[in-house]
Amino acid sequence: MSLDVYLYHTADNRGELYWRKITHNLARMATATGLYKPLWHPKELGVEFAEDLSPFLEKGLIKLAGLSEEEIKALSPKNGWGTYDGLLQFTRLYFDACAEFPDAYVSVSR
Repeated sequence: MSLDVYLYHTADNRGELYWRKITHNLARMATATGLYKPLWHPKELGVEFAEDLSPFLEKGLIKLAGLSEEEIKALSPKNGWGTYDGLLQFTRLYFDACAEFPDAYVSVSR
């Protein structure tokens, strides 16, 4: 199972601008760092556009980057599917895409 995130435009026919997926196994780590709702349920935070999502991702990235090795180990999926580095890279790339396309719509598929 995975979470797919999309940034897209409809008004100017550019369609999908960004897409990426990550495993649901990282939901526990995302929850601990404040990234779960922004990534899995952005609409619940009132997010419609990428510029609305950016502050949530930035805040979560700061918390994620500040985790100790002990915390990372405790929050890592027991089955080995999904890693801290994977969530960090996923979120950084998504944050960068939001900066590049601030007026893009945000969509997720769970």
